[in-house]
Amino acid sequence: MKTYIAFLRGINVSGKHKIPMAELRELCESLNLKDVKTYIQSGNVVFKSELQNTSKLESLISKAILKSFGFEVPVIVKTTLQLHDILNNNSFESEGEIIRKQIYFVLLNDVPKIGELTEFKAESYNNEEFSISDNCIYLKCKAGYGKAKLNNNLIERKLKVLATTRNYRTMHKLLELGN
Repeated sequence: MKTYIAFLRGINVSGKHKIPMAELRELCESLNLKDVKTYIQSGNVVFKSELQNTSKLESLISKAILKSFGFEVPVIVKTTLQLHDILNNNSFESEGEIIRKQIYFVLLNDVPKIGELTEFKAESYNNEEFSISDNCIYLKCKAGYGKAKLNNNLIERKLKVLATTRNYRTMHKLLELGN
């Protein structure tokens, strides 16, 4: 059985798409997912499963949320190994920056197409830096993510992929919970 982390996009934000974490855990357990743990209210679920296909797990969880709560929630599932690699490839790794809460990870469900990626790499934003891997955009937001122009919605629109963003602390805590 492998350990996975599901990242739900856009739940419990501004009173929309409310999903209590206890109910989310129960829902996941009803899908035969094991050792289910949630972390904070933004939709992070750590679990074990015999299913080996992250796309199938994403679909399974998303469809169950639609059936139970009545709205669609995009889901991105990563293995603990993938999460470990994402964290290790962070080009902005530095204790001072982490303390200042400037580092964010935009998880992508697909590898962006070359054309969109090339255009995106040419962009620049004041007080913001970014680097890109196949499945993650690493953000350094000097003024904080709340003031960032380069946000999740912009990235999805420019790269034409589903994405969800988490901060440094959340990513490390999820990896800790998955080990």
